Amino acid sequence: MTRRTGNLLTDRPELYEARFPDPERLAGRWAEDLLRRYGAGPAVLDLGCGTGRDAASLHAAGRRVTGADLSGTMLAHARVHHPGPVYVQADLSRFHFGQHVFDAVVCLDSSLLYCHTNEQLDGFLDSCRRTLVPGGLLVAEMRNGAYFLGRDAPPTTPAVSRFTWQGTAYRSTTALRVDRAAQLLRRTRGWTADDGSPPVEEHSAWRLLLPQELRHFLTVHGFEVLALYDGPGPRTEPPWRPGDEPGDAADGDRLHLVARAPAATTPAPSAHPATGEQP
Repeated sequence: MTRRTGNLLTDRPELYEARFPDPERLAGRWAEDLLRRYGAGPAVLDLGCGTGRDAASLHAAGRRVTGADLSGTMLAHARVHHPGPVYVQADLSRFHFGQHVFDAVVCLDSSLLYCHTNEQLDGFLDSCRRTLVPGGLLVAEMRNGAYFLGRDAPPTTPAVSRFTWQGTAYRSTTALRVDRAAQLLRRTRGWTADDGSPPVEEHSAWRLLLPQELRHFLTVHGFEVLALYDGPGPRTEPPWRPGDEPGDAADGDRLHLVARAPAATTPAPSAHPATGEQP
């Protein structure tokens, strides 16, 4: 079997969109609803933008959007198939687009959870705070660590999925394992296709963050948490619909976040008027 460390769907963006269609652009519309609800300005950074569908949706809503992703293949697809935003390559755990450049940072489809370590999460939040204008928004959507860490282990029987695209039938076999020591949801997925291509096995993982743990990280980096809830959202069941209000529970398998960056940079402590010493 051919062994891959990446993701078959990341390497083939058109296949990704066929496997995970979003004809109603729910993710982009959900993000736009929150940006409007909480008064974000027009300049938006979409981190982990993938194929560019959500970035293009935000652009169509009148935003000035920069889409950033680590995958050059995804970005090349986005530029051709979802034009409008500016697309750049960046690592979400450490990026630099300048000081106070964006009114909002959007991070959808569990992209934030590719920060596996505390150091990577610190780097992400430090980068977000630096690039956001004072009072700018961070909007994120991800798997809920409380749901996965607080339940029995995932089923031992792998989940099987099938779909057909451009005449080729694809079959995936997916097994999940909770690594509690590392707080990671580890996934092993095998792919086969009836076009004669060799089978593929790939491995990936997401950080499982508890809601209060995430709240603590945000507070340490100076963010004010405005909303942290399980649904409704673009990946929940039932899914979010226009007019839905943010929830107030955090029991479901998805977690949705809205946080505000500090209104202004905290000034350095002033010298003591008599001694000239710093306090």
